[in-house]
Amino acid sequence: MKKRDSFSGKIGFILAAAGSAVGLGNLWRFPYLVARYGGGIFLLVYLVLVITFGYALMTLEIGIGRKTGLSPVGAFRAYGKKHAWAGWLTVLITLIITGYYAVIGGWVLKYIVVYIADQGAAAAADGYFNSFISRPAEPLIYALVFSLAGLAVLLGGVKGGIEKASKVLMPLLVILSVFIAVYSATLPGAIEGIKFILIPDFSNFGFETVIGAVGQMFYSMSLAMGIMLTFGSYLDKKTNIEASVSNVEIFDTGIAILAAFMIIPAVFVFSSDTAAQLDQGAGLMFVTLPKVFDYIPLGRFVGAAFFVLVAFAALTSFISVDEVIIATLSDIFHLKRVPAVLLTLGVSCLLSVPASLGFGAWDFVKIMGFSILDFMDFISNSLLLPLSGLGMCIIFGWVVGLKPIVEEIELSSKFRRRKIFEVVVKYIAPILLGAIVVTNVLQIMGIVSI
Repeated sequence: MKKRDSFSGKIGFILAAAGSAVGLGNLWRFPYLVARYGGGIFLLVYLVLVITFGYALMTLEIGIGRKTGLSPVGAFRAYGKKHAWAGWLTVLITLIITGYYAVIGGWVLKYIVVYIADQGAAAAADGYFNSFISRPAEPLIYALVFSLAGLAVLLGGVKGGIEKASKVLMPLLVILSVFIAVYSATLPGAIEGIKFILIPDFSNFGFETVIGAVGQMFYSMSLAMGIMLTFGSYLDKKTNIEASVSNVEIFDTGIAILAAFMIIPAVFVFSSDTAAQLDQGAGLMFVTLPKVFDYIPLGRFVGAAFFVLVAFAALTSFISVDEVIIATLSDIFHLKRVPAVLLTLGVSCLLSVPASLGFGAWDFVKIMGFSILDFMDFISNSLLLPLSGLGMCIIFGWVVGLKPIVEEIELSSKFRRRKIFEVVVKYIAPILLGAIVVTNVLQIMGIVSI
């Protein structure tokens, strides 16, 4: 039997897992959700969820992966053929995400070119971003280039591609993120933005805050989409799973908070209509940060460096999403790695076409009021990810039982937070995730509006 590819050790696994978690979910998605859901109250809810839900579900996924040594479909099927649907659901989620993720990665590449060409002042102008994404061909070309970069890494395998890229890129991203966050937070007038992030306003709290935070947690921490399970299958038996999860949580959440400090204070500094700017959603990073870079000394070089590292962070997450599909094609359909990689990237490129054209030639297509890309984001992150997490908790919390996973975790260390793990997986997570799934189904049906 062919030996399964693996990480070289704990550090390689942590940086690869963090590379998966730290991506556009942190740098692109987290700041605009903080803005949308009331600042400090959203951050507070998110942090509580990370240290409870996030910890428990990531530990569960990695434990399942290492125990079985299989990709999601095979891992769930190992505990009974009737559970294979949960693995296929993760594959569906990653298929949806890979299509629109390539588009957003292409946007980042565009901004790298902008700053290298010394066109930062143009990028800082109102309307520049919307003008770019509405073009029919240019965004798709950048999405293709981004996908080809992913192809190059994925062909290198786990140790030679994914791990090697993450070891170099993640530390660089942290350093530059700290620099920009500190600079943005010390601009004149930035204090209002800092207060918005840090001081919870409980009048802004509602069930929609929890839904938004849960969806972001799943997306940002790469939960319930098979990534952590797949990475767990590449993990050696000596690695301390619980400590590794804590390290990934800290890394991921720290970058997300830094991203909020990079962007939101700058909105308060540079915008005369703060509410409108905060409400613009997905384009926040591409609209606000160029204004910061246009203002600061050597902004051209800082902007170029920042978007280069965002591109690398996006790339590490993109290849992690694709690795779920590749591992499934290899384990279930016995494809060799090269054809599995080529098939996965081909599907990604096909799905990126409607995701991109939805802002231009196909902007008349609205699904539940969403653009095509925004609907892909909603259906994968707000509906399917919670459904996947719910299924995983029910299967291992109530049907299979948590004993085999607990035993797997205890192979390498004492399970210090076992009680939290068991309570969350068996009781708290199913109730909350069930409520979120029902709420989002009702939203799709038009019965409720959030």
